[in-house]
Amino acid sequence: MSGTYLGMPSFPKAAHEAVGNTTLRANLRHATHTIRDKRAKAVAELDDWALLREAGKQIKDHTLRHLDTYLVQLEESVTAAGGVVHWAADADEANRIVTRLVKETGESEVVKVKSMATQEIGLNEALEEAGIAAYETDLAELIVQLGHDRPSHILVPAIHRNRGEIRDIFAKEMGQWGRPAPEGLTDTPAELAEAARLHLREKFLRAKVGISGANFMVAETGTLVVVESEGNGRMCLTLPETLISVVGIEKIVPTWRDLEVFLQTLPRSSTAERMNPYTSTWTGTTDTDGPQTFHLVLIDNGRTDTLADEVGRQALRCIRCSACLNVCPVYERAGGHAYGSVYPGPIGAILSPQLRGTASEIDASLPYASSLCGACYEVCPVAIDIPEVLVHLREKVADQGGKGHRLEKAAIKAAGWVLDHPGALAAGERVAAKTRKLHPKKLPGPGAGQWTNSRDLPEMPAEPFRDWWKKNRT
Repeated sequence: MSGTYLGMPSFPKAAHEAVGNTTLRANLRHATHTIRDKRAKAVAELDDWALLREAGKQIKDHTLRHLDTYLVQLEESVTAAGGVVHWAADADEANRIVTRLVKETGESEVVKVKSMATQEIGLNEALEEAGIAAYETDLAELIVQLGHDRPSHILVPAIHRNRGEIRDIFAKEMGQWGRPAPEGLTDTPAELAEAARLHLREKFLRAKVGISGANFMVAETGTLVVVESEGNGRMCLTLPETLISVVGIEKIVPTWRDLEVFLQTLPRSSTAERMNPYTSTWTGTTDTDGPQTFHLVLIDNGRTDTLADEVGRQALRCIRCSACLNVCPVYERAGGHAYGSVYPGPIGAILSPQLRGTASEIDASLPYASSLCGACYEVCPVAIDIPEVLVHLREKVADQGGKGHRLEKAAIKAAGWVLDHPGALAAGERVAAKTRKLHPKKLPGPGAGQWTNSRDLPEMPAEPFRDWWKKNRT
């Protein structure tokens, strides 16, 4: 995975700083509660929601089990339709391929559809180093880009910004990127949207190269699918002469019939809509409509390693709806930036450590960024058991060692010895009872001390239970 976010502190340190930002917490609370309440109503309209959820799970699991077969079928279908397929093992290779393809057109700027995959590999930064300007056209992504910021939510990347902050960003930055914001711009949604529309329109009409991701790829026809709410995606997908789509290899569904399941569950789980306002599909190229050159860059970037893990592979079912973020009590308080990845929230806590490994401080801490309440599993439209994967990854992190885990193992080993020797246990209980007035209320140190920051240690009884039993029940 790209190192864009690596080097950040561990999740506990980043979250500790984030929870002190009252504006951030207010923005997150309002947005997540609004989205999840609307989602619950949209889902409740379907009597067969549970069946659709199970169908989505089964389709994804089947596809992952036969991923090699469907990838070959997809390549054959795309090629037959006039497209060109490229394979990228990691982020660096994907960035080199896309940069080369753009340079071959002779262009120095591109317009982009919102894409998690291109954020994952750090494509914008790679293009910038090559002298190519990449313009985000999704409204929220535009806000993030103009604000020199990072996305903090899968569906709503600028969820951490309020309207006043957005107005200030537009007024200050739009002129540096193209058409400036109108004079006297207010923070009303209609004015902000119109300012973005005017700013982006000239880019749509001028750009010769478009870059997209894809929500789904249909293996049997080579069709790619993007669902969105604004129409900017359709502009990027139809107006440029060259279209380059960068997609993770797990985004395949075998048939159009399979796609129909997800076109019901994705919009309800993400935007709480019965269907997306814009569902764009394209299959290769045609002589009279749309881009005349189409390239599909399929990226692995840790996905086959994830696929090899029988427990962790279920993270690859994810359809990026963000429902798990909107119900997560940890995400609501810490925000997305604390996760150090383009994939924040519960899904990011299990996906990023698998794609990137757990060698870094931030990735080793992500499996612990959860209360294991299970709310994420309940709302997932493809039934990813996120708590199960979190515990599985915690075991892996513990096995690789580290100071905290070594101390924990030593403590467990010592406790095991004491419990295996009743005499030693009884002597220890008596000593603890006699010295109970000297016991501290809090534990020292950064590890155990964190546990008692919000709770007192239980008070030791005046005598051990075994001694009380001998006196009263012999």
